[in-house]
Amino acid sequence: MTSSSSEEAGRIEEEVSRVVEQAKELQDAAASLVSKSAKEENALRQQAVSIEASIRRLRGSVESLVREKRIDSKTTDKVEDELNRARCVLVDGDASSFLPGKAQGRFLRMFLGPINVRASRKDVQLKFKEEYNRFRDRTAFLFLLFPSTLLILRSWFWNGCLPAFPVQLYQAWLLFLYTGLGVRENILRVNGSDIRPWWIYHHYCSMAMALVSLTWETKGQPDCAAKQRGLELFLQWAMMQGVAMLLQNRYQRQRLYTRIALGKANRMDVVGGETAGVVGQLWLLYPILFLLQGFEAYVGVQLLRTAYTGEASEWQVFFFGVLLVIMAVGNFTNTLQTLMAKLRFKAKMKSSKSK
Repeated sequence: MTSSSSEEAGRIEEEVSRVVEQAKELQDAAASLVSKSAKEENALRQQAVSIEASIRRLRGSVESLVREKRIDSKTTDKVEDELNRARCVLVDGDASSFLPGKAQGRFLRMFLGPINVRASRKDVQLKFKEEYNRFRDRTAFLFLLFPSTLLILRSWFWNGCLPAFPVQLYQAWLLFLYTGLGVRENILRVNGSDIRPWWIYHHYCSMAMALVSLTWETKGQPDCAAKQRGLELFLQWAMMQGVAMLLQNRYQRQRLYTRIALGKANRMDVVGGETAGVVGQLWLLYPILFLLQGFEAYVGVQLLRTAYTGEASEWQVFFFGVLLVIMAVGNFTNTLQTLMAKLRFKAKMKSSKSK
């Protein structure tokens, strides 16, 4: 080995040793930073929990004073607005990542495993919320397009009898839709969104119904119209549901942005299945929602009747009937609760202005 080769090998060995030392120093610095950050993060976490507890305690104190009539309505409204602002600052900013997160349910663990889906940065949470809104927008249009197309083709080209394949394709899409909504809404709840649990359970029921529908044989001639009457009613209900979803997505999101600006909602909240926006929407959306829920119950009762009389002997008919009635009752109850809460709030605002 020549002297130049030995020098080159020695230089490489020195450089390798230097790189190894730099890697060790970087590891030590990173470990020190992580340890320091963890301590600071724990301190911020304790402070965030303490502030949240103070907000809850103060709200309880205000409610007690109101019950005892020891505080006037003007002061109550002012204090509640300030507490709402404090709450929104806490949950809408970067400090929200230090608040205790909601536990991940079995549904998420079943699909994703025991991984943490809570984003540590607010911008990541908001990006996921926007993706959820885009998904709702796309699926609302398809929710209206799919059943209306099937019913049109049934009348114009298929002689009043739906073939099995397009119906099964639609049912598979429903399963994809409700599974996607269920996963997204569970992730949103973990990240601080205030979605009512019922609407997530509603999507679980819809997912089960879509899954079972794939096992339901689509019968044809003879007497196709009578055999497919339940399917026809379901497609008509789905069209009405698509119209309601489009109206909610269009009008209510504007109202949600207004509530966020006023400090009455946080940025991770989403448009719910039962909410309504301004006064004009109160008279537009709620009648549509109540009509939709009534028709949903009617379809469920009709399916149960056909199962009871023996017109349709398949177990899927009875299963669908029970699920539709349960979902109609749950939807009606939650919508009515929201409506009553809105009316009480409007009455309270009106009385405070008169004073």
